[in-house]
Amino acid sequence: MHDIEAVLRLTLGLGLEGKELGTSQMALRAVVVYVATVLVVRLGKKRFMGRGSAFDVILGIMLGSVVSRAITGNAPFVPALAAAAALLAMHWLFSALAVRSHLFGKAIKGEPRVLVRDGAPDREAMRRAHVSERDLREDLRGAGVSSLERVAEARLERSGRLSVIEARPEPRVVEVAVAEGVQTVRVELG
Repeated sequence: MHDIEAVLRLTLGLGLEGKELGTSQMALRAVVVYVATVLVVRLGKKRFMGRGSAFDVILGIMLGSVVSRAITGNAPFVPALAAAAALLAMHWLFSALAVRSHLFGKAIKGEPRVLVRDGAPDREAMRRAHVSERDLREDLRGAGVSSLERVAEARLERSGRLSVIEARPEPRVVEVAVAEGVQTVRVELG
């Protein structure tokens, strides 16, 4: 057991200051931290590195900061990895609580805001969300919608992404014709 500890101290530079680490020690630390971080993140929820809320992004930033210190030797190796695992465990716990409590979920993840309803922008909701009309129109174009009039609802989600539901155009009869006993109706949408 003592031999394994000695090998780890030598290969990973355990106990050394960051400026004392050699290239191979730093590279090996990066490999070990990468593998450990992948294992820890796999224990977390699937959404955490996707398009999550600010709650999820904060975990990503903090996790990156903590594990990078383990690589560079700016923090003790094993305690830094333990801190990363603790962060992920706390995130998992908060996520589980948010699923069970709407109020807790709203407090840590926020809530979506309706910015457009039936083609009319809600200027007060836009102001509270710090979304200008230019920002709104840019996001609508990104969703393939060219005008506000085509929007049934546009909602700024907790992730910061704009979700858009297009209005269904009303059909209208344009022409009715009867030829040889067959009635033909031409309908246009919108």
